[in-house]
Amino acid sequence: MPNQDAFLEYIKSGYTFKGEHFKLGCAMLNGEVVAGADVFLPLKTLNRHGLIAGATGTGKTKTLQVIAEGLSDASVPVLLMDIKGDLSGIAAAGSDNPKIAERYQKIGGSWSAAAYPSELLSLSQEKGVRLRATVSEFGPILLSKILELNDTQAGLVAMLFKYCDDNKLPLLDLKDFKKVLQFAGDEGKVALEKDYGKISTTSTGTILRKVIELEQQGAALFFGEKSFEVDDLMRISDDGRGIISILRVNDIQDRPKLFSTFMLSLLAELYATLPEEGDLDKPKLVMFIDEAHLIFNEASDALLKQIDTIIKLIRSKGVGIFFCTQNPMDVPPSVLGQLGLKVQHALRAFTANDRKTIKQTAENYPLSDFYKTDELLTQIGIGEALITCLNEKGVPTPLAATMLVSPRSRMDVLTPAEIDGLVNNSKLVKKYGQEIDSESAYEILTAKLQEAAEKTAATEAAPKSSGKQKQEKGVLEQVMDSSVARQVGRTAANIITRSLLGALGLGGKSSKSKSWF
Repeated sequence: MPNQDAFLEYIKSGYTFKGEHFKLGCAMLNGEVVAGADVFLPLKTLNRHGLIAGATGTGKTKTLQVIAEGLSDASVPVLLMDIKGDLSGIAAAGSDNPKIAERYQKIGGSWSAAAYPSELLSLSQEKGVRLRATVSEFGPILLSKILELNDTQAGLVAMLFKYCDDNKLPLLDLKDFKKVLQFAGDEGKVALEKDYGKISTTSTGTILRKVIELEQQGAALFFGEKSFEVDDLMRISDDGRGIISILRVNDIQDRPKLFSTFMLSLLAELYATLPEEGDLDKPKLVMFIDEAHLIFNEASDALLKQIDTIIKLIRSKGVGIFFCTQNPMDVPPSVLGQLGLKVQHALRAFTANDRKTIKQTAENYPLSDFYKTDELLTQIGIGEALITCLNEKGVPTPLAATMLVSPRSRMDVLTPAEIDGLVNNSKLVKKYGQEIDSESAYEILTAKLQEAAEKTAATEAAPKSSGKQKQEKGVLEQVMDSSVARQVGRTAANIITRSLLGALGLGGKSSKSKSWF
């Protein structure tokens, strides 16, 4: 039987940190908590990303809640992707019960209820701060990826964005981009081909159909003004705690393209906007994606590649990304290899494939003289997990089977009345609540075409001249002659964010680099 004193020293040496840290639980040996074997998380390495995994009902969401609370207490803002709709309770204080008292008798310390400063966000008609971005901010590259266009179609999208830039046609929402597509395939085709190259009517029709498909998934709600600014995710409350932003996306689980669009734009905007920071003492923002398997199972190849790229680069911006999922094998190996913190709740072995998964999962954790990891994965209870993280030197800490602390906030959802109160007191709801419909590509092209049609009709109705007068210009030429000089000087951040939003094909004018997209 392993020596308890040796185990205690093993855990203490592995989980003692000089910088800021918070307690996640207490380590166990042979199923019993070892007093004093506290497991801490160092803030310094929480921008190295993480994984919270385990079977349904083992406590993953509560672990996510505990870590979010610890970050908020340390003045680190948090963004929660609430796909199941059960994270809003973090805004309300929890309530004591005998099970919590029993747990703290084992792990030490004391428990007190606390509500955390929270902001509700929404991509749809859910109550909360509406997240929007313009098509121009999203950009042609990501728009093409989201729409899954081929190289020829993607080149056409890029050309249309260039044309809109040159002629000051703001692309704000989907109707703007659709209008430009229609114009390029009809009235404006000949003139555009003179300056920008051949335009395939088949390609414009295909792109238009894909935009309509995206529109049917609710993207029309997402594109437009006023654009959300990423700085509003990184706010500190008056009492010094990090504000926890809860994005309620439980109503778009069946619309993977919309969620993929949002994820791409958010990650790219964060990367484009935030300065290089190197290794900070604590993160500037930590993002948690609950039920991440829904993303990886349904996401387009573009999203998967983008997450893989961003996860490798965004650490230096001070941003940490945590995936919460049922099976660690749901996360692509290229992403899994980048995750510094791993919190593994129990797995179930009902089938041969389950047993294979458990064996593979065990191999992802550090070797331990105190545990048989593959066996332990099926034996740990609710609210218990295998944990390893990176210490302040970037070295993995020892594997620790841990009884976790309990959330201090409510382990349930807010009532409708509480949600209304939170929304009504929000400054951001007032800031982003009004939808703006500025003059953009749709209105400008419609007006020009109407004006040209009226002039043509007037010319045809007038008496024919016998002199050698110049012929009245055609409708298309009149429209094209009204174009203005090209725009110049876009910043690198705006180029990147526009690349993202370009994938959706929405119209919009450029916004400052601090906007979402």
